[in-house]
Amino acid sequence: MQILADSAATQGAAPGFFSTLREDVACVFARDPAARSTLELLTIYPGVQALMIYRVAHRLWRRNWRYAARALSFLARFLTNVDIHPGAVIGRRFFIDHGACVVIGETAVIGDDVTLYHGVTLGGTTWNPGKRHPTLGNGVVVGAGAKILGPIAVGDNARVAANSVVIDAVRPGMTVVGIPGRMVLPKEGRRIAHGIDLDHHQIPDPVGKAIGCLLDRIAQMEREIAQLKGEPSHADGACRTCDDTCSQPTFDGSWKATTTIAPGA
Repeated sequence: MQILADSAATQGAAPGFFSTLREDVACVFARDPAARSTLELLTIYPGVQALMIYRVAHRLWRRNWRYAARALSFLARFLTNVDIHPGAVIGRRFFIDHGACVVIGETAVIGDDVTLYHGVTLGGTTWNPGKRHPTLGNGVVVGAGAKILGPIAVGDNARVAANSVVIDAVRPGMTVVGIPGRMVLPKEGRRIAHGIDLDHHQIPDPVGKAIGCLLDRIAQMEREIAQLKGEPSHADGACRTCDDTCSQPTFDGSWKATTTIAPGA
C-alpha cells in the first residue's frame, strides 16, 4: 500500500509550485464534464479557489509563518465554504467537486489524484497533539457527505460511499459503505486499470443484499414447511402477519418473494 507517510515524502516527490497549480487545474477537466474553460475554473469553482489558496498558505505554514497561513485559510473558508488547514499535506492533482462544507484537518495527509465531493470531513477524534487526522492514499474517491475520522489510513484506489462514516483503516482497492463504514469488494468488472473511478454512487449495498437473501430463504422455508404439513403453500402473496403483499408472480404464474437489491449489489 503506497500511502504518503509525512510531508517530507510528499514534498520530495512534488514538482514546482506553479507546475503543481497547473496540474490542479488540468485535472478538473478530466474529472468534471461541466468544466469549460480555465477562466471558469479560476473564477467560479470554489474547490479550485480553496485549493490554490491552500497551496500558498501551506508554503507559509512550512516557513513558520503560522498566523499568516491561518489567516489565508480563514479567507478561503469565508469565500469558498471549504476549510483546509494549512498544515495538512495534499498531493498532486487534488480535486474538490462542488466545494461546499469540506473540512480537512491539520494532520491530514492526502496522496495524488484524490477526489473529494461536497460535505466530506477528514476529521480528528482526539484533542491530543500529534497525528489525529486520516491519511488517504493515491487515487482515493470520497463520496458526498462522507466522514473519515481519526488517524487511520485509507489505501490506494479505495472508494468511500456517500454519507459513510469511516473509523477503521481501509485496505487498498476496497469500497467502504455505511455507518460505521464496512469494507466490501468492488465488482471485478468495475476496476479501472489506469484511471479514477468517479462512479461513487454505484456502490454495493450489503444491507439490501442481506435482506434480499433473508427474504428468499424465508420463502423457501415456508414452502418446505407447507409441504411437510401437507398444506397448500401461501400463494396469494399476502403476509400472514400484516396482510401486505410481500411476493410477486413470476412469468410462469408461480409466486416468489419480492427482493429489492440496490443496483451494483
